[in-house]
Amino acid sequence: MRQEKKIRVLVGGVFDILHVGHIHFLTQAKKLGDELVVIVAHDETVRRRKGREPINSMYERAEVLKALKPVDDVIIGEPGALSFELVKKLEPDIIALGPDQDFDVLKLKEGLKKHGINAEVIRIPYVYKKDIAKTSKIIKRIIEYFCD
Repeated sequence: MRQEKKIRVLVGGVFDILHVGHIHFLTQAKKLGDELVVIVAHDETVRRRKGREPINSMYERAEVLKALKPVDDVIIGEPGALSFELVKKLEPDIIALGPDQDFDVLKLKEGLKKHGINAEVIRIPYVYKKDIAKTSKIIKRIIEYFCD
């Protein structure tokens, strides 16, 4: 249990090749509260959801995220789907979703309620209209530049 009441914001993601979209998302999420906790996807989850090996391991991704100014703590997620047990243990006040994360907000809210988690769910919009940096596009450009 937390001693003093701070507004804890929880986000999750792969964060494989860090880019400006990630920075904008994390900065906006931090503005929602006092502390920002990031769940970084387990390598097995990346393989299953993205259909590829992660470029950087979950440990490397966690270390990079910990070094970012808006981030207060980083937890490596469990393999597979979102763990409501882990979320409950982290006691978030707000769960912030990125603009391109494919969560069904209504189903997420139902799952949170079912597990006794009383957190507000907020979708963070893109900061700029052209703020559509995606890791998959960066990987594609690298392949085009260096492999063709």
